[in-house]
Amino acid sequence: MSHPITISDAAQAHFSKLLEQQPEGTNIRVFVVNPGTQNAECGVSYCPPEAVESTDTEFKYEQLAAFVDEVSLPFLEEAEIDYVTDKMGSQLTLKAPNAKMRKVADDAPLLQRVEYVIQTQVNPQLAGHGGHLSLIEITDEGVALVQFGGGCNGCSMVDVTLKDGIEKQLMEEFSGELTAVRDATEHEAGEHSYYQ
Repeated sequence: MSHPITISDAAQAHFSKLLEQQPEGTNIRVFVVNPGTQNAECGVSYCPPEAVESTDTEFKYEQLAAFVDEVSLPFLEEAEIDYVTDKMGSQLTLKAPNAKMRKVADDAPLLQRVEYVIQTQVNPQLAGHGGHLSLIEITDEGVALVQFGGGCNGCSMVDVTLKDGIEKQLMEEFSGELTAVRDATEHEAGEHSYYQ
């Protein structure tokens, strides 16, 4: 079984030094707080022997062992822990590309695969503008209906962002499967406007 989490040699050395000051048998625990949500954060803590749960998975590395709880495990797929030293000093970097959403299989339903790309690729780009995109549904015709939330709502750039960037990105990623990407709010208004 390959480790879902890559811990660089530098990071292992860093942890080993810290662990030397801890009680015998202490290792590290890697976890995700709020897994599967926009606020997911990857973290590392000390894991003394008595804190190991029967449902934990243990990953042995050259210099230490890392324990992961069963809830965090699928969200730590392809995670990387590194210890980087630059002009500003040294710091631990944690990358967990699947923390916000567990990795989906290539043969998963289209809806799940599109949702995964939105969460892992589109939303990180929108986050800088305080916005995020939600996938509402994919119609039988292959139209992905999406909704902007946060800072994107009512922003005049939404159309441009949707048309130029996101639609193009998703259409390329799922060519032959998606026919269009539309803003659900606009879609709704169009369909039900005769009620007014």
